[in-house]
Amino acid sequence: MRGLGRFYQLHVSCAGHADPTTGYFISIKHIDKAVAQHAVPYLDQLINTTAVTAAVPMGRLMATLIDRLGPPLDHTVAAVQLDLAPYYWLTIESNDMQHVTIHQHYEFSASHRLHVPAMGDDDNRSVFGKCNNPSGHGHNYQIKVAVRAPIDPRGHATPVERIDALIDEAVLQKLDHKHLNVDVPQFADLNPTVENIAQVIYGMIQPRIGELGVELRDVSVWETGKTVCVYSGDKT
Repeated sequence: MRGLGRFYQLHVSCAGHADPTTGYFISIKHIDKAVAQHAVPYLDQLINTTAVTAAVPMGRLMATLIDRLGPPLDHTVAAVQLDLAPYYWLTIESNDMQHVTIHQHYEFSASHRLHVPAMGDDDNRSVFGKCNNPSGHGHNYQIKVAVRAPIDPRGHATPVERIDALIDEAVLQKLDHKHLNVDVPQFADLNPTVENIAQVIYGMIQPRIGELGVELRDVSVWETGKTVCVYSGDKT
């Protein structure tokens, strides 16, 4: 590509059993060929002929990708993921063609202190180390929210802008640039570990997500670039 372009990535997941002789379940070249012949031309046509991208029925698009890839891949396609931006993507599973899962990332900055009053100071320092600093310390937290959205009769799913607005009001405005232990009531008696933060954020979203006609699947919280906790309510 030269100059400016759009960001798209397509992930195709196939499921099956490996051949006992070759050890192969399916050839990667077979997948590549199917995508090149049956998925990419379809996406190219949509991109090149659609003046208003918001008008594209994304639910129908995702279902069509599985329908197009199914026959050339011997109906082994289990799921398809389409990345529309580095931190925003959609997935659809072959066993649930009436819904798509929307994944969107957010971020907030906050400080906290890991400390359990019932434990002695020495024990707290031993368990939490530098994170037990009495003045607290900060993180640039990353959040990923995954919601399961129905595909309506026109082929559309819930616009991500509606999800963004809800997350901003229900979560970000309450956590961003706050001291979690001091400013957020949910952590008054709860140690703000990344595990507890993920559960609290899930609890902030869950009571309101039904307003959008979608289902909250899980919440992921990154405390650092390599430390993440995923919480999915009582489903696991």
